[in-house]
Amino acid sequence: QVQLVESGGGSAQTGTSLKLSCEVKSIYILNIHCLGWFRQLPGKGREGVATISERGNLNYADSVKGRFTLSRDTANGVLHLEMKDLQPEDTATYYCAGHSRSSNVACGVQSIRTPNYRGQGTRVTVSS
Repeated sequence: QVQLVESGGGSAQTGTSLKLSCEVKSIYILNIHCLGWFRQLPGKGREGVATISERGNLNYADSVKGRFTLSRDTANGVLHLEMKDLQPEDTATYYCAGHSRSSNVACGVQSIRTPNYRGQGTRVTVSS
């Protein structure tokens, strides 16, 4: 019932930028109270990257603060993650994710690691 479709991944050089987008396809979009991104780093676990609550409250991982910006185009149902000053340690598969209202979890980078909904992922590779 909820589809999250990511786009915008690819390869980048250190210090450059990429923008990821996530289209939220659902007639039950009002059931989602938290949207964001987590990433799966090679050989490591999941890291919550950024979230935005339905009230517009933003939360970022310390590792991306000041470099990544999360924004929401509510009218078109699209979530954007603008990533600047990319570093090799940002190399990962990025997943758009969301929590349902019924999950009753706080919206933040910790909880988005285990979401109710997630997309297929988009790969970001940063080379030096």
